[in-house]
Amino acid sequence: MSHGFELDPGAPVGALVPRNRLLAILHQILLAINRGVLTLSMIALLLGAAVLTSSVATRYFLHWSTDWQDEVAVFLLVGSVFMCCAYVQSLRGHVGIEALAGLLPDALNSARLLLVDVASMLFCAFFTWKSWSLLHEAWVEGQTTSSSFAPPLWIPYGLMTAGMGLLVLQLFLQSAVRIVGGEQRQGDAA
Repeated sequence: MSHGFELDPGAPVGALVPRNRLLAILHQILLAINRGVLTLSMIALLLGAAVLTSSVATRYFLHWSTDWQDEVAVFLLVGSVFMCCAYVQSLRGHVGIEALAGLLPDALNSARLLLVDVASMLFCAFFTWKSWSLLHEAWVEGQTTSSSFAPPLWIPYGLMTAGMGLLVLQLFLQSAVRIVGGEQRQGDAA
């Protein structure tokens, strides 16, 4: 499976499991976490939409100014986006340029996909480390936004760090599965 082009929309999520037992356990754990995070992220998106809609209605009909709604909505949206990255990656749903996929032999294409996963994992690991630095700095220094509402900045930095950390784990799992022996249909003999 490459970057979502071969996805079977009718196949249940998690239908393919790693052949390696340890990686299969990690796969099941990440799948459970990703599904829980996905549910929370959907709720956060709905809450963000409700906050922005109520803000517009309150300003238009009641002529009340609110200073908290924009930051709350941004925090909810940022959290949703970053926290769902690992789930999207588990489906190989991120945008990928597949210009070479049809031109390369299968073995070379498999190596290319492994290289892309490892390079993505390294970049995301660096991003996670930098996010962790921002989170630590915001927590220790008690940083807040510059608005009159002034929510603490550790909230979005924490969500960014957690989401990117999950993405690194997902990319590690996919790279390790490709190296150690691939996947099988759930329920097939090992």
